[in-house]
Amino acid sequence: MGRILKWLFYLLVLSAVALAAYAYIGPFFGADFSPPQTEIRQPVTLDAR
Repeated sequence: MGRILKWLFYLLVLSAVALAAYAYIGPFFGADFSPPQTEIRQPVTLDAR
């Protein structure tokens, strides 16, 4: 049981490091993480009495 938990911990740490590396190195390979810069207007009807 301990061996499985140890491997799961190693996998979790490795995936966290891979995700951080992708976040920093991704834009050099064409991954764009910026949100779309468009303004959206939508009318809202308030029914306050």
